Amino acid sequence: MKRIGILGDIGSGKSYIAKCFGFPVFNADLEVAKIYKENKKVFQKLKKELPVYFDSFPIKKKEIIDAILSNKRNLKKIIRIVHYEVRKKMNNFLKKNKNKKIVVLDIPLLLENKINKKNDVLIFVESKKSETLRRLKKRKNFNMKILNNFQKIQLSLDLKRKKSQFIIKNNFKKNSVKIRVKEIIENLI
Repeated sequence: MKRIGILGDIGSGKSYIAKCFGFPVFNADLEVAKIYKENKKVFQKLKKELPVYFDSFPIKKKEIIDAILSNKRNLKKIIRIVHYEVRKKMNNFLKKNKNKKIVVLDIPLLLENKINKKNDVLIFVESKKSETLRRLKKRKNFNMKILNNFQKIQLSLDLKRKKSQFIIKNNFKKNSVKIRVKEIIENLI
């Protein structure tokens, strides 16, 4: 099984591009949302670690945002608790799909959390900063401070680009992305 890791900036279109490959996708952001809604153990750990912010289950996005905005260290505490569960879900996904030719890992902190393996095919999604920001501002819970906090814990985009075997320029037009994805698949198979 080949593992494709999708890298890029927040809002660059990584999840859309991951789906374009047509292979099973592990989407860490969706898994985190499920954990907040369904995992009482994570809630209890967060409540113990940050009792001021977490008082009832399921965990609300506003509670996460308030905790992160009040103290930069809270983000690392939340990540430490939540990423353990995300990693377990990823391992289950990989076991379930072990007979697939290719799987796609859509994990924002793939390199930062050392989840990638040596043989992973890394693909960098490149997009214009202005277009990415415009699209992010349309999101329901967009917050510039939260965006900045998340960007601070990520490796530089230049480093991610250098570590990648392929680059997809995302101009947010479906045809050009699909053509590039097809070229990469042909190259890999």
